[in-house]
Amino acid sequence: MSDFQPSGGRGGAIRRFLLDLDARLNDGLWRLAGAFGRGWERLADLSDRVQVYGWKRVAAEFGSEGMTLGTGGLVVLLMLAIPAFKETSDDWRRRSELAVTFQDRYGNEVGRRGIRHNDSVPLEEFPDHMIKAVLATEDRRFYDHYGIDVIGTFRAIMTNARAGGVVQGGSTLTQQLAKNLFLTNERSIERKIKEAFLALWLEARASKNEILKTYLDRAYMGGGAFGAEAASEYYFGKSVRDVTLAEAAMLAGLFKAPTRFAPHANLPAARARANTVLDNLVEAGFMTEGQVFGARRNPATPVDRKDEIVPNYYLDYAFEDVKRLVAASPNLVDRVLTVRTGLDLTIQRQAELSVEGIIRQYGTDYGASQAASVVMDVDGTVRAIVGGRDYGASQFNRATEAMRQPGSSFKPIVYGAAMREGLINGRSIVVDRPICLGNWCPQNYGRSFSGSTTVTSALVRSINSIPVILTQQMGRGDSRVGRQKIIATARDMGITRPLTDSAPLPIGAAEVTLVELTTAYASFASGGLGVQPHAAVEMRNSAGELVWRADRDLPQRRRVFSQQVAADMNGIMVGVVESGTGRRAAVQGVQVGGKTGTTNSYRDALFVGYSSHFVTGVWFGNDDYSETNRMTGGSLPAMTFSQIMTAAHAGLDRRPIFGLTIGPQPVPSVPAGATGPMAGVPDRPQVLSRRSVEVLGRIEGLFRDAATPRPGPVSSAAPRALFQ
Repeated sequence: MSDFQPSGGRGGAIRRFLLDLDARLNDGLWRLAGAFGRGWERLADLSDRVQVYGWKRVAAEFGSEGMTLGTGGLVVLLMLAIPAFKETSDDWRRRSELAVTFQDRYGNEVGRRGIRHNDSVPLEEFPDHMIKAVLATEDRRFYDHYGIDVIGTFRAIMTNARAGGVVQGGSTLTQQLAKNLFLTNERSIERKIKEAFLALWLEARASKNEILKTYLDRAYMGGGAFGAEAASEYYFGKSVRDVTLAEAAMLAGLFKAPTRFAPHANLPAARARANTVLDNLVEAGFMTEGQVFGARRNPATPVDRKDEIVPNYYLDYAFEDVKRLVAASPNLVDRVLTVRTGLDLTIQRQAELSVEGIIRQYGTDYGASQAASVVMDVDGTVRAIVGGRDYGASQFNRATEAMRQPGSSFKPIVYGAAMREGLINGRSIVVDRPICLGNWCPQNYGRSFSGSTTVTSALVRSINSIPVILTQQMGRGDSRVGRQKIIATARDMGITRPLTDSAPLPIGAAEVTLVELTTAYASFASGGLGVQPHAAVEMRNSAGELVWRADRDLPQRRRVFSQQVAADMNGIMVGVVESGTGRRAAVQGVQVGGKTGTTNSYRDALFVGYSSHFVTGVWFGNDDYSETNRMTGGSLPAMTFSQIMTAAHAGLDRRPIFGLTIGPQPVPSVPAGATGPMAGVPDRPQVLSRRSVEVLGRIEGLFRDAATPRPGPVSSAAPRALFQ
């Protein structure tokens, strides 16, 4: 039989289709290649006819390369511009800033923060010499550039190069406004790039006069004043409409260095800066020497505010507190607020005097240049904040923003966590022995171990190994599990910032802020209830209506420890002051407890303690994290705590700390021959009790009601309600 099969059926059809497809593809590719070849020949002929030589060829080459590089540059610029534009919003002109008037706990005005839009002076009402002084100093070519002044920047670079330092800035007024509106004061290339793009964005969306007016209204000008109108009222007691040339020059000198040249803090520097502004007016051609001669001969004199006590660190904290509350209250639309705070000016002043006095007397010997302090009620109401020695020199709040290691002052949190877990109580016996976690082995002061000891003795003597042992036991042999329980306890006690989970955590290696550490101790003083630190006590809107009150609107306090745990911890903490490392913190006639804290290399020293009325934290150290001269928490911090608490308790009833009774109180030790702050603390003036303040507030309300005529008879029962 033959093997030949005729082509047919379904298989033959498929083969014929594939052969046809192959032929068509080959033909199509051949035709495409031919067309491409003919096109290439035509392009080559065309290029031969348009070839250029000489300088035209050079120009064409540069133009071609320029277009290539320019396209790449535009792509890069777009990538850099996107993050900057994310900072903007379409309603920036109408962006409502808070305008807050702060009162102390008795209702006396103590300062303001924010910007008032409802009383800003229109640009056309600003004096001509004020506008010229600002432009001559900040941006002479303001009306000639588009947000970035290339000529001005080049001139600044040349001036700085000749001077060998930065003597002239290159930022335009629009760039400065962009920074004030959308960015921070961070010194970085990223911020400068964003600033440049945002300046162009502002120029595209607002007129020059709108930009200038917004800049004059929103720039910080020292003394807690924002904007030229507020600064004029603060420094000269008059509207900016009425300032003289000399006063305008002094105000114009504040925009770039408000704290350095604030006239109430450094009048000679402010007048020297004002004279520079007058020079700028002449150099820019805005005025003649004859026109500024009178201002040179008769410099401005600000209102004397030396006797005013302005708790700026406290007000900064309170303003941030109010902003958080407003952000969390969508129904609170009014941005003009009056806020009564928990500020006690007597305690605030004593805290400032104690910090400054201790540093002046002992700071050099101990190598400490800075300090901070927080005083709050046991319910979390902040009474006083000292964020540093000099607000004019540095607005950085070391009490609320500085992250520092607490050292042994963190140990009570560890002991509290162990008691909460039921691992120990106030009468437990623990064993002080060597322990290692990997390559890390904590050592006690003196490099020795005590063996069996009581929990009280372990914390009073600030033994390092026992908190680590307790951590391991809380985790049933796993220290990581134990540390998570400690972190959870710290969170419940009020420490909200992340704690670094590391082996040395139980002995205070994780960084915290002083205000949060002080808040944590309030959980012991309050009988085991957690507290939320707050400066605001009540807020009223522009119509005087009550819109927020702490005792009504703050979250309900949660129980962190049982009452027994709180009582046990309080007994131990009192022992630290009576017979432990915190003896210098004792307050005569007042039962206080607390704990010292000292970090490695003596970089930070703390004492945090409390009575039945107040919780106070004190920190000493240096801004550059340099080592001190073996300063411990039981030295300067404990001494400062004693002074502050002695003044704070004058006129108050003596009550025992929760869970304890009052026994004989130790007398604070005073070094022989001590003078200055250690020679004695002046008695605090008698103050009204909380009940008296409430009664006076009701009386004030009655007088206010009486001043408003109302129909009908007045009830005679109203006065009796005051004392019910």
